[in-house]
Amino acid sequence: MEINEVVEKQMFSRMMMDNPWWSSGAIREDFKALMPRAYLESFYAMVSNMEIKRAFVLMGPRRVGKTVMIYHTIQRLIDDGVSPRNLVYLSVETPIYNGVPLEQLMYTAFKAMGKAFSFDEQHYVFFDEVQYLKDWEIHLKSLVDAYPNVRFVASGSAAAALKKSSIESGAGRFTDFHLPPLLFYEYLHLHKEEGLVGESEISWNGKPTRILESPDIQRLNELFIDYINYGGYPEVALSAEIHSDPRQYVRHDIVDKVLMRDLPVLYGITDVQELNSMFTMVAYLSGNQFSFESLSQNTGVKKDTLRKYLEYLEAAFLIKIIHRTDNTAKRYQRERNFKIYLTNPSLRCALFQPITMADGEIGEMVETAVISQWIPRLGGDISYANWRIGKKEMGEVDIVGINEAKQKPEWAVEVKWSDRYFENSNELVSLKSYMETNNLRQALVTTMTQSGLSSQPWGNLQFMPAACYAYIVGENTISRSRHTDGM
Repeated sequence: MEINEVVEKQMFSRMMMDNPWWSSGAIREDFKALMPRAYLESFYAMVSNMEIKRAFVLMGPRRVGKTVMIYHTIQRLIDDGVSPRNLVYLSVETPIYNGVPLEQLMYTAFKAMGKAFSFDEQHYVFFDEVQYLKDWEIHLKSLVDAYPNVRFVASGSAAAALKKSSIESGAGRFTDFHLPPLLFYEYLHLHKEEGLVGESEISWNGKPTRILESPDIQRLNELFIDYINYGGYPEVALSAEIHSDPRQYVRHDIVDKVLMRDLPVLYGITDVQELNSMFTMVAYLSGNQFSFESLSQNTGVKKDTLRKYLEYLEAAFLIKIIHRTDNTAKRYQRERNFKIYLTNPSLRCALFQPITMADGEIGEMVETAVISQWIPRLGGDISYANWRIGKKEMGEVDIVGINEAKQKPEWAVEVKWSDRYFENSNELVSLKSYMETNNLRQALVTTMTQSGLSSQPWGNLQFMPAACYAYIVGENTISRSRHTDGM
């Protein structure tokens, strides 16, 4: 592509502005001041490991902090001795870069800093919002093959499109890294309130046993409700102004752009208004059980089209489908029912209104918040158990961990936003039945405020506030990503 002299000078000016470390040796102070996402450690471990001869594609919903994490990665590389002039950041969505191939952008950047590209040096090139270049995956794959001394990192918010293109064209060349919305663990650290979750030791069956609890459960629950309403996105989490009108920010800038603009046509979707209506209904009923029959009846959308919509919404990281097992941990041969959860509960607040501790829907949103802590785990699929007890009654356990090889449950969690079961464990009829059927000797039950342990004839129960459980699941999810280096 031919670039005239006037346009090239404008590109130079933009590149110098976006890469201040070329002259100053550091990223901008406003980016330095922002608290890093907890995922920075695992992302940096991948990017800095030059034994991996691949490009990395950083993807996730809009506004979760991908660009900030790129800048923090650049600063970490500088701190670890990489020359600032070997680091290039290019925002592909910049209008003046429109249609310019990635390779040409890279060479223009080196020209802008007055340095010749060298195959004898290690370079790092970051392409932000890469989906704005047509056939980006073909360009990137070619660069990986042609420049073994360059670590290429691409990022983008059109998550569904990126994922589809990465899988289809980047096999063997790309490694995807998913940055999810804020976990509750991160949310508390962002507010410097991590001390609200701690451990204590009690005597149980004559043995010292540790339990998770809070020194100020009222404050912790207040923050948990704030997280449910506003906690998914760093900028929203810290802005009182956005809290006053989350619809303007989250709905318009995150939800609407994904549903209306982020290339749903790649999934054969042409009626984006219909897609939007279906997502709105699912968001309101997050945590409920659905079937294609019930969805089709309630929306008027054909089943085959619904499957496309759900595939797109899941690839766009807006929802997560959780599959069910029966009371013996077996999958249903004909899967008719499944649960749909928002990947972050604050999406519901943006679409409708903030929720309070006493609202009728609080149980579903607490469950959604808990499930959202599990979703980012690679290979960490969870299920729920649902079965018929009699002709009219159904049994259900909210979260179960299945050992697929043995077809046997290893653990179970019942998510409650109430303290009544702490004193009335026998009311947990479904959990009791599930534990007896599978000879499961212990399970966890969340509460609103109570922590403790209870021995029943049918098994041992650990009770823990839902906010504490969400915190520890999120902490373990992040720890898991660090130990696997995100791969």
